[in-house]
Amino acid sequence: MDIREINDEYSVSGQISVEDLDAIASLGFKSIVCHRPDHEQPDQPDFAAIAARAKELGIETAHVPVGPMGVTAEAVHGMVDALDELPRPMLGYCRSGMRSTKVYEQTQHIRG
Repeated sequence: MDIREINDEYSVSGQISVEDLDAIASLGFKSIVCHRPDHEQPDQPDFAAIAARAKELGIETAHVPVGPMGVTAEAVHGMVDALDELPRPMLGYCRSGMRSTKVYEQTQHIRG
């Protein structure tokens, strides 16, 4: 797990595992947003498994997939909703962290 801080409210990471969630909670993250579609690769954990363990740890979650079409308007609006509704600091993740970074950058044009 390689967490990279974008700013005080948002950081990104590549794919996380259920086992990573205890460390994520200990780092103080209050919410997680997954930007990876389920079944993108055979070995990735389903979002539901991540969300279930996160809930046990008191971390709120959202699934805002960004697929092969790249960052869509729908994904940006889903991320705006997540930023409006979920507590921070927030961790966004995808395969490498790139989509999580790009979708967050796009929200900044809307959120101002």
